[in-house]
Amino acid sequence: MVRIRVLVVDDHRIFAESLAAALAAEPDVDVSAAGSGPAALRCLERAAAEGRRFDVLLVDADLGVPAPDGRPAVPVHAVDEDGAVDGISLVGGVRAAQQQVRVVVLAEKDDPARAALALQAGASGWVAKDCSLSRLLTVIRGVLRDETHLPPALLTGVLRELTAARRHRTESERLVESLTPREREVLRCMVAGLGRKAVAERLYLSPHTVRTHMQNVLGKLGVHSTLAAVALARRAGVGPVDLSGDVVERGGQLA
Repeated sequence: MVRIRVLVVDDHRIFAESLAAALAAEPDVDVSAAGSGPAALRCLERAAAEGRRFDVLLVDADLGVPAPDGRPAVPVHAVDEDGAVDGISLVGGVRAAQQQVRVVVLAEKDDPARAALALQAGASGWVAKDCSLSRLLTVIRGVLRDETHLPPALLTGVLRELTAARRHRTESERLVESLTPREREVLRCMVAGLGRKAVAERLYLSPHTVRTHMQNVLGKLGVHSTLAAVALARRAGVGPVDLSGDVVERGGQLA
């Protein structure tokens, strides 16, 4: 018999233990539980190292707290033991690190916006916490066949959210494309959280020149703050500048 390895991730201990016990009664399910995002990530790492990877994660939609800057995905190796990872970030982090793992989000209420975020992060399903055990088992087995499961009442709202997100991304990409190469580099520095002085030192520019570039970036993107520019850049898929090495080409044309 092929057994399904399931990890329940919920910071409500009674719920997690009750659900794990119910699933463990199934003859083809092996189940473990974790009470936080970091604990879940350690379980995944340990299981992978031992050659017994989990097949499905059941993740609480309201797990933990979001990171202060709203970062959407956290790699498994980047989370320390005391860190906090919210449910949607955990989905993204797990899917980025272990693509074979299927993730189902357990939610106390229907929320099209958060369900859409979960799907964008890589979740394969969104299920009510109070659904029946038979329904949950159907979803678990279904996602292993690469099915996507959503409550029928959420379908219209989720499709609307995904369509809007795609439209916003397309518009954001168009705005970013209007930037010059130097302005895009400055924007990537902004996404990395660098201030004006740090950007100036990195790119061998004067603070005054950097301020001008930043003002041009805000103007072309149609926003009024660095935070708004960074949010738009992330929607457009613009990543942070690589801070691991500060080798920057010198030359008048780059200024």
